[in-house]
Amino acid sequence: MAQQEWSDPGLSDRLDAVQAGVADACRAAGRPREDVTLIVVTKFHPPELVRALAGLGVRDVGENRHQEAQAKAEALSDLDLHWHFIGQLQTKKARQAARYARSIHSIDRPRLVDALTDLERPIDVFLQVNMTDDPGRGGVAPAELEALAEHALENPSLTLRGIMAVAPLDEAPAQAFARLSDYSARVRAVAPDATAISAGMTHDYVEAIAAGATHLRIGSAITGNRPDPR
Repeated sequence: MAQQEWSDPGLSDRLDAVQAGVADACRAAGRPREDVTLIVVTKFHPPELVRALAGLGVRDVGENRHQEAQAKAEALSDLDLHWHFIGQLQTKKARQAARYARSIHSIDRPRLVDALTDLERPIDVFLQVNMTDDPGRGGVAPAELEALAEHALENPSLTLRGIMAVAPLDEAPAQAFARLSDYSARVRAVAPDATAISAGMTHDYVEAIAAGATHLRIGSAITGNRPDPR
């Protein structure tokens, strides 16, 4: 069956605009552009859009629903893509996610670390920190951050890259990311090589870059409006 072509003449322009914005933010922060990885989040969009992005040079793709991510990775297995899983992950689905994802950004509990032992290949992981007072939100409580980092370091299947967080909507992004930078320093005291910070989305990536973010997770500013969930 012939592959369906993705028709969106604005896709390239939107990608270029975000890339230019990231470059400007890096210059303003006195950081090299190559220090920052742009992950394009394609939630609810079909595989054809991801293929079109790959044709524009995108290699880092983010998904936050396991079933959708698994199907897209299979459909696009001919492409050399780095799949980042960025959503909440059920322990029972962890090993399945590790088969297609090279990076998991949402490690938030010891049981999830334990579920990722003896993998077929090692994967990169980020510890997700809960930046709110709501324990129901995803992420490890800051008080438990070092213990989780130590636990992840004990798993030879995992390479601890750093931390991840979503800035609370009721807090100024710059203030939230300053806290996140402090959390990163705490993790580096336990794991000196865990220098990455996964933070920053469409509305706050400039502040994230200023605070040291190394991985941005940007969706609709590049992909356009999300279709309804299927």
